[in-house]
Amino acid sequence: MAIRQLSETLINQIAAGEVIERPASAAKELIENALDAGATRIEVATSGGGKSLLRVSDNGSGMDGADLELAVRRHCTSKISDTLDDIRTLGFRGEALPSIGSVARLSISSRRRDSAGGSEIAVEGGRIRHVRPSAANPGTIVEVRDLFFATPARLKFLKTEKAEAAAITEVVKRMAIAFPGVRFVLSGTDRTTLELPATGDDHLARMGQILGKDFRDNAIEIDAEREGISLTGFTGVPTFNRGNSAHQYAFVNGRPVQDKLILSAIRGAYAETIPAGRYPVAVLAIRLDPALVDVNVHPAKSDVRFRDPQLVRGLIVGAVREALARDGSRAATTGADGMLRSFRPGFQPGAQRPQQPWSPATSPSRPFHPAANNAFSERPQASFDGLAAPTARSDAAPPPTPQAAEEPPQHYPLGAARAQIHENYIVAQTNDGLVIVDQHAAHERLVFEAMRKALHSKRLASQVLLIPEIIDLPEEDCDRLMQFSAEFGELGLAIERFGPGAIAVRETPAMLGEVDAAGLIRQLADEIAEWDTASGLSAKLEYVAATMACHGSVRSGRRLRPEEMNALLRQMEVTPGSGQCNHGRPTYIELKLSDIERLFGRS
Repeated sequence: MAIRQLSETLINQIAAGEVIERPASAAKELIENALDAGATRIEVATSGGGKSLLRVSDNGSGMDGADLELAVRRHCTSKISDTLDDIRTLGFRGEALPSIGSVARLSISSRRRDSAGGSEIAVEGGRIRHVRPSAANPGTIVEVRDLFFATPARLKFLKTEKAEAAAITEVVKRMAIAFPGVRFVLSGTDRTTLELPATGDDHLARMGQILGKDFRDNAIEIDAEREGISLTGFTGVPTFNRGNSAHQYAFVNGRPVQDKLILSAIRGAYAETIPAGRYPVAVLAIRLDPALVDVNVHPAKSDVRFRDPQLVRGLIVGAVREALARDGSRAATTGADGMLRSFRPGFQPGAQRPQQPWSPATSPSRPFHPAANNAFSERPQASFDGLAAPTARSDAAPPPTPQAAEEPPQHYPLGAARAQIHENYIVAQTNDGLVIVDQHAAHERLVFEAMRKALHSKRLASQVLLIPEIIDLPEEDCDRLMQFSAEFGELGLAIERFGPGAIAVRETPAMLGEVDAAGLIRQLADEIAEWDTASGLSAKLEYVAATMACHGSVRSGRRLRPEEMNALLRQMEVTPGSGQCNHGRPTYIELKLSDIERLFGRS
């Protein structure tokens, strides 16, 4: 078979298959062109999910007739010259407009600011029409109709109009976050109008437009630099999380990217603080020398390659973790909102069961005594002395009292304990509201942080079991556990082999108090089976510590004395990450007095 030169139209259609995968891809390319042209106002209109119509209008620098002639031809661009080492614009390949023109009906109307009139050019299925004069405002209007009419097979792979319209919306949002000084308007017959006014240098205000007003109240600022690479942006507190990663935005030198390395670094930075299946909210911007990053990995320009990927990953993980340690312990404000929503108007206590009309005969004859219904009046079933788990002995000596129960609440961020309800939740009064604490989740976090700290300083103290506990396990699980017996020993857990299918536990970490050794060993065996054992346990010790902390924390259903509850609150206030447990669930919810007053119609 003879080799022949492909036609220009077919070449453009092949290129379009990589550059223009769907209407959202065309929208991205056209918005990038508008931003590169210096636009401060960009309007996007769609119909049929962008398949029938996609129009992008801007007030940028505009083009004259000669520019239009070149703009619709491949590899013609004003953005780079002879090198790919110093790319400072969003576009640079010179493929977008000819690719769109080869598979759709494309028209471009443009006018320079200093020109008396405008020009227009059209491309239909790869056929270019001559430039002609046109009445136009300064800037450019690009209109794409009947996308993929020239390649109908591609239409079969598109999603529903609603899904394609949503993808275009996501493109606009990402661009809007990257350029807060630009006003964006998204409208059309297939959607409600979305207006995003410019916010100037207030990046957080623009993020609030996209991510919701709650993001401002739950955001932590990031500002770090390492070896000439800067990282800025905002990330949400761990308890402010979402069900997917769609609320994670990353930018490299102003370019929106969806890079696996960056997303993996964000996930790693939130390890032990986000529940499984939940994702943090983050907006991160990386700035570095253009020569240190390759943005020409794929025609869509959404992937990048860093010259030193580990440096970038380390910067992200370190900066985010530092920010979380500094300001990530506070609970998400959405917790209080959810609580308020649960108090539905018209809710009637006791409506679940029929009530007898009141009469002297049906009223209780026993007088009400507050002390008889207060957890404080009961002798505690266990003691709590900070990080030591409660013991089962009922005659245990009471621990030292860190703070008195009647301590004024205004002295402490988490207030003073006032009650324990359902033997699981501590209610504390603050200076301007109240806090409800999940005692098990909070203590679990405290134990974990203490074990994490000890991992890097000294061997944890252990308590010797009077009679070693023997746990029967499959032989392969015993083999896995014994591989890491030395590391377990550093955590205060001493184990030995007891025959081919059993493990003997001789010592357990002292800070865990009484612990279900069998349950702990079995869970550790299951977790190790999931790991890449070739990497060693050193990278997994924190997971081991988290597992131990869960087994050794104060349990739900244990009654605590006032001084014990206050001790827990005081330690939470000085412990990093205490706003969420090791599984990422919130440890407390704060309700402001103004919110309480709203419930009773007093505000």
